[in-house]
Amino acid sequence: MNKADMIEQIAQAAEISRSAAERAVDAMVAAVKLSLRKGEAVTLVGFGSFYASQRAARAGRNPRTGAEIRIPAALVPKFRAGKALKDAIN
Repeated sequence: MNKADMIEQIAQAAEISRSAAERAVDAMVAAVKLSLRKGEAVTLVGFGSFYASQRAARAGRNPRTGAEIRIPAALVPKFRAGKALKDAIN
């Protein structure tokens, strides 16, 4: 399922227009991004939690030249599925 498919399903399930569903999906994604950028977790009970995790700086290698490069520390988004979501797919 891609974003367009999800928008279509939301529009049908909520009996709203496709454009309203698209605005809702875009607003939800923007809210999650903003919260993660602030370092806050987003918890949707029964679905799961989005959170940002710190990845340490490390050394890597350029695959083309083999030269060692420095990979900087970064915040990375992560998702932990909730129990209801896990139960729904099993």
